Amino acid sequence: MKITTKYISDYEYEASTEEGQKVKIDMKDSGKTDQSPMQLVLSALTGCIAVEIALVIKKRRKTLIDLIIEAEGTRREEAPKYFTNIHLLFTLVSPDANNEELYKATKLSLEKYCSVASSLNADITFDTKVIEQP
Repeated sequence: MKITTKYISDYEYEASTEEGQKVKIDMKDSGKTDQSPMQLVLSALTGCIAVEIALVIKKRRKTLIDLIIEAEGTRREEAPKYFTNIHLLFTLVSPDANNEELYKATKLSLEKYCSVASSLNADITFDTKVIEQP
């Protein structure tokens, strides 16, 4: 998997996949039009969990009518300001699944299947190289 991020301005960037899908990144303090990198982390997390919940519920032959996930992240005060806590609130609507089944689906999705959640807990090795352009 490869992402290329390009400069638009000091506080704005555009990230593209090899296939051409794009997302804008916005770090401005005011007049924001897009998500910041840390907001994108929470969006990636909730998106990943949502897909996995839908698949778990479908696998159990239950019906999913609606799913809303709210994520609230608490960050360190000092740099690097990484997340120290993420609170997730799930609203699931299913006419044929009980609360225990829905809870189990969220737990499995978060703790076993969501690669973004696992990445947030991973010991990742970074390899860097700088190419200087004249």
